[in-house]
Parts: sequence; C-alpha cells; structure tokens
Amino acid sequence: MTSFKKYIKFQKGNIPLIISIPHGGTVRLREIPKRKNGVIGIDKATIELGKDLITNIEQKIENLKDQTSKCYLIYSKIHRSRIDINREPEKAYNNNSKLARKLYSLYHKKLKEFISHSIKHHGYSILLDIHGFESYKRPEGYRDVDIVLGTNNLKSLSPLSIAKKYRNKNIRGRIIEKFLKLDIPIAPGRPRRDEYILKGGYITQNYGASETEHSKALQIEFSERIRIWDKKLRKSVVNALTEVLYKEIFRK
Repeated sequence: MTSFKKYIKFQKGNIPLIISIPHGGTVRLREIPKRKNGVIGIDKATIELGKDLITNIEQKIENLKDQTSKCYLIYSKIHRSRIDINREPEKAYNNNSKLARKLYSLYHKKLKEFISHSIKHHGYSILLDIHGFESYKRPEGYRDVDIVLGTNNLKSLSPLSIAKKYRNKNIRGRIIEKFLKLDIPIAPGRPRRDEYILKGGYITQNYGASETEHSKALQIEFSERIRIWDKKLRKSVVNALTEVLYKEIFRK
C-alpha cells in the first residue's frame, strides 16, 4: 500500500505564509503512467531553495520577535512526468491512475486547508508558489532575468481591478523594488518595454484573491543561476526575499 504522506510532504504553520513547491520532485513511481502531454521536466533544486527560505524567515522572526514560528509548507516528491500539480486535473496526470488522482487531490486539499487555517487565525494568507526556469529558454528578444513573477494579471493579489498608479503598491511591487535595488534582474521590472511575463499556473490562478477573500497568491520563478550555479547570488536572493516577506507578514 502506498503511503501518500511519503510523496506529498507538508507541515502546518503558525504564521500567514504558505510555501508551495509543486515541481521539485524526482520520484518516478512505476505505478503511475507517464504523462503524454505538457512539460515533464522538473524544477531542479526548488525544494532545497524553498527550505532555505523557510529557515531564513523562521530564524529572522525568532531573532527579531523572540517567538518560535513555522511557515506552512507543502511540496511534491513525485516527478513532474507523472503528476503536474500545477495543472487542472484533466491535464495533470493520466486520468486512469487512481493513485495519481489521490496524490494530486491530497496536495490541493492541503493547500485549501492551509489557506483556510491561516485566514481563520491571522485574517489573511500569503501563498508563495515556487518554480524554476532556464534563462536560455526565454523567448528571443526578451531581457535576460533571474526572477519572474506571476500574479494572474494581479488577480491573485486583489479581487478588484487595480488602477495603474497602485499596481506596485503590494507584495509584488515590493519584491520588484527590492531586487531592482540589488541589481538582480527581475520581470516585470521594466514597465516601458515588453517583458517575459508569466501569469502563473493553476495554483496561483485558483488560490489567490480572485477566488478566496483575504488570500494572496504569487508564483515566483528562479533561474538556474540562482537555484544551482551561483551560491552567492542564491544567498542574496534568499536574504532579500526573506526581508520582504518578513515585513509583509508583520505589516498589519
């Protein structure tokens, strides 16, 4: 009998920050057929990066607030070629596989549970969905960046249309501002030119403000330089993101 908790790892938190990492798994379960369509490559080292970020945030809160904290965390250990957690069920796995359906459903059940729990206890929830991309695969003509943000055209941050002058007055804007100051290329980041922008996938689109009141969702994609090759850059990115998220958590 397969233990679902062995492949979908999660922990309940006590601060309003949920870290989701759907594409970092490497386990190719033979019981689950390989997906025939869509991207099947993994986002290498995103699980490790996400855990580093959590450690940083929890330590910062303990040092500055003198309180023990724990982020909500959920990630899949299953290889993306078997299940793509960040897709609608019809495209996420072979629909003949009951095991794939149960693992996929567990991930999304926990996401909903964590968001509800955070809103109940803190009044709001911030969901950070962590992904990876290869910078050399960006479309021709677009600026080379190390971080790409996705907010479903800001709908995952606000259920209402945001006037242009206020579009950066939110967590997305504060992340952009932080990385631009550090001269770390981020998209969006150059408003007067076309950018390589991602709306965010199924998770961002379905668990943000447009679907759940008081829930904010943000997809953040890290280049291979951050995740794998440049340890100094990775540390700078994790520290900078920690600072923004810390201020966001204690903004209210």
